[in-house]
Amino acid sequence: MSDTATQAAGDSVTPAVAGWFTTGPAPALIGTSCQSCGTISFPRETTFCKNPACSGEEFEDVELSRHGKVWSYTDAQYQPPAPYIPATDPYVPFALAAVELPEGLVVLGQVADGFGVDDLKVGDDVELVVEPLYTDETGVRTIWRWKPTTTDTNPNGAQA
Repeated sequence: MSDTATQAAGDSVTPAVAGWFTTGPAPALIGTSCQSCGTISFPRETTFCKNPACSGEEFEDVELSRHGKVWSYTDAQYQPPAPYIPATDPYVPFALAAVELPEGLVVLGQVADGFGVDDLKVGDDVELVVEPLYTDETGVRTIWRWKPTTTDTNPNGAQA
């Protein structure tokens, strides 16, 4: 369901995890940069620098790159425990990708709807997209996911 269709239906569209990513036509993860040493963190840091050699405590928000490369991947054959909310009943396995961003971070996330482990290989290019995660009494909750951008496969895993 598109954001426009959801909003036309009278529901609100809200990130499931506030402050972790932007929405819109060019969504991005929001990280922080340590003002003392420049170390970039995701999720956002608010208390102390993750660099053990730095005692920095001041951070600036930064939008991380929308594109990265698959560093590793797997599928979730078993339903995760709460607070995970399954999208289907019965549970349908989904793919997870650890994506290396140009900033040097590796960020784990689900793979976009319609794509699975057969559509991935280490080193593939992916881009960040925002998709619905679940709907509650106040509207649709969205989450970031990694969408393969390699052109040799389609969403069903067949060679193009």
